[in-house]
Amino acid sequence: MGTGQVDALVIFGATGDLAKLETFPALVGLVERGVLDVPVVGVAKSGWGLDQFRDYAVASLRLNKMDPASPAATKLLGLLRYVDGDLDDPATYAAMSDQVGDGKRVLFYLEVPPPLFGRIAEGISKAGRADGSRVMVEKPFGSDLASARQLNATMHTYFPEDAIYRVDHWLGLEPVDSLMFVRFANSIIEPLLNRRYVRSIQITMAEAFDVADRGSFYDKTGAIRDVVQNHMLQVLATVLAEPPDGTGLESWRAAKSQLIGALEPLTPERTVKGQYTGYHEVAGVDPKSVTETYVAIRLAADSWRWAGVPILIRAGKCLPVTATEVSIAFQRPPHDAFGLGDQATGNSLRFRINPENRVSLLLAGKKPGAGWQPEPQELRFAEHAGADMRPYDRLIGAALNGERWLFAAQDTVEAAWQVVDPVLGDVVPVHPYAKGSWGPDQAAGLLPAGETWHNPDR
Repeated sequence: MGTGQVDALVIFGATGDLAKLETFPALVGLVERGVLDVPVVGVAKSGWGLDQFRDYAVASLRLNKMDPASPAATKLLGLLRYVDGDLDDPATYAAMSDQVGDGKRVLFYLEVPPPLFGRIAEGISKAGRADGSRVMVEKPFGSDLASARQLNATMHTYFPEDAIYRVDHWLGLEPVDSLMFVRFANSIIEPLLNRRYVRSIQITMAEAFDVADRGSFYDKTGAIRDVVQNHMLQVLATVLAEPPDGTGLESWRAAKSQLIGALEPLTPERTVKGQYTGYHEVAGVDPKSVTETYVAIRLAADSWRWAGVPILIRAGKCLPVTATEVSIAFQRPPHDAFGLGDQATGNSLRFRINPENRVSLLLAGKKPGAGWQPEPQELRFAEHAGADMRPYDRLIGAALNGERWLFAAQDTVEAAWQVVDPVLGDVVPVHPYAKGSWGPDQAAGLLPAGETWHNPDR
């Protein structure tokens, strides 16, 4: 399906939390940039009319500290339409179709749980609106490999693969784009990213907060399903995949898919799970739960470029800071010309993905004075505070324009499930760890000899 604008945007689940927190502010940004100028039809079962739906949008903008009276917000509120109805009732889809009007190309955004995807896709199809349209779906795409395949098969009954836009909102984050840009816009970096020069790769996603009021959701999910299978493997692929070719960014999706497909499936020996003390007291959590709030894994890629390079990923809640960092450690110089021994500074390239966008390169400098005393020097750049578009502004805009490279392809999603599938469920012991620590001590056992975890700073 080619690029190009659509005639309408239809949002299923338009009165939910995602709409309130993210969608309406993103739509204002799209109107402001001239990307969105078509009817926006909300579909939900709230017993509302259009006025209440508009009020909900206004409340969402205020919540996000945006002025509902600004020209872009006023224009968006004028574009809104609303259909109230049961998703099992064909009349709901007929009413939706009426609100869309004469337009043939529609972007359907499914802000609903995955079990509803099939029913909605069928309703769209029976209302005669699937042909030539696009459908944007939120993660999770299944809860394991089998359910992901089933979900994809259901979607493909009604929509071809090139009409399905699977959202991983991390792909809409400026720092993830920036990471890719730094790799491929600098000729001095890309030649070093291979097994000859790289000693190991670490990705840490630390959250200083707990599960809070998401207990019942989180207890069925855990850290692997929540962030590793999707966000962390997408970030890893952005660091390791082959460069885009002459066909442009569309080839980038295929390159990332190939990289994730080359990862060896996890084993219990290469997986450490943890659970912060006090998790069992959280509302909605099973008192005997073995769901992990922390996981550390060691991966390997069966590829020419990366064979033999240890890849370590960890993610957890109640850690000392909230930060996500990629740290690429380079090999030591082949000859210790200055007799530095263990004092030698190892070069590393670090990408900070949040809370701010930062790239830093650690070099060894000489301490002034007699003798050869090393002094680590960090070169930093790209620290821009708060000037970015919202991730959903970028993602919805890309889907409206038919740009697919910012979305997850079916084979990538299935390859990622294939990597984590062997360690889902109760196959690895869950170790307790104290809140405010860096997780269970057992995670250090995954590291190559002589290495420590790189802990992001505040």
